[in-house]
Amino acid sequence: MVTLPVSLSPSSCSSCPSQRPSPGSSRRESRPWRGDSLRSSVLKFWEFFVSIKLVTAVTTPAERPHTRTAGRGLVNMAEKISLPAKLINGGIAGLVGVTCVFPIDLAKTRLQNQQGQGTYRGMYDCLIKTVRSEGFFGMYRGAAVNLTLVTPEKAIKLAANDFFRNVLAQEGKELSLVREMLAGCGAGTCQVVVTSPMEMLKIQLQDAGRLATQKVVGGEAAAVVPPPQRPSALLIARDLLRTQGISGVYKGLGATLLRDVPFSIIYFPLFANVNKLGQKSPQQKAPFYHSFIAGCFAGSVAAVAVTPLDVLKTRIQTLKKGLGEDTYNGIMDCARKIWSNEGPAAFMKGAWCRALVIAPLFGIAQVVYFIGIGEYVLGYFK
Repeated sequence: MVTLPVSLSPSSCSSCPSQRPSPGSSRRESRPWRGDSLRSSVLKFWEFFVSIKLVTAVTTPAERPHTRTAGRGLVNMAEKISLPAKLINGGIAGLVGVTCVFPIDLAKTRLQNQQGQGTYRGMYDCLIKTVRSEGFFGMYRGAAVNLTLVTPEKAIKLAANDFFRNVLAQEGKELSLVREMLAGCGAGTCQVVVTSPMEMLKIQLQDAGRLATQKVVGGEAAAVVPPPQRPSALLIARDLLRTQGISGVYKGLGATLLRDVPFSIIYFPLFANVNKLGQKSPQQKAPFYHSFIAGCFAGSVAAVAVTPLDVLKTRIQTLKKGLGEDTYNGIMDCARKIWSNEGPAAFMKGAWCRALVIAPLFGIAQVVYFIGIGEYVLGYFK
């Protein structure tokens, strides 16, 4: 819980932990505003700023009139969930979820990128061939990028959705479906700042194995074609920044927005309404298992619904193409070529994989978020 003093003077904050006397602290009490005083003041101001501007909580209709009042009521709302707690919750959920489902995400990327009669017949065939040719850890190509950036991505998505829900809330009324969708739209728009470069780097690493396998299946001898240098995220990012600037890292930003905004518009309202069915009263949270099931259900529905947009994004962001594969010049050109060369069924490539990836990923995220592991961790160290 964040405790905010009325002012920053030591006399006005006698209840603050930093001002409480402790054994052997009489010498320190005689000089309360020396040494680390500047750091303490900055930290207190930052806590106040975060609590007012950035920290929000999803509240029930009965709580909203209290939390939206001026002064202490707003601070009470901020005390419920802090930005550091969001980061911890998002990080834990992302790390656990990505570790569990990343091999399926790799299969999804490779299936979506292959054109025509491809190397892989399905998800299981892709995973088996990947293990045989690249080893067990070949299924985790690109996982380091996800594990590094999934913490801010999940934190931004969940925090932004809470922020917009609170902004759009009307006192004494439940959030309407349209306002829930607008909140999800805002969350999806905010997250692409991290999601777009993360997906860009991850796709190159995931698809490298497919291109190498395609050369072998196509009959190119390993003695004639030397094995390419195994790419790394840092090497790819450096080359893109040097040759294309920041726009190279954010290639496919429009396609990422086109996928993530509809996903969030579907996911967040659907989750909120399904999760509400497990609440015994508006003031109580749903059981963790109900939140998990609601997250899995909403995530899988939203994932399958936006699969055609995910196929477009994956194709556009893939830099290296296989032999005879099409290249694309924008979203419309990509959609037209896929429709004419591969048929409408190609837009649903990897839909089953996406459902298997997104469902547990968001189910775990919502369980961690609703249990409040981040709040517990921060409270333990206070």
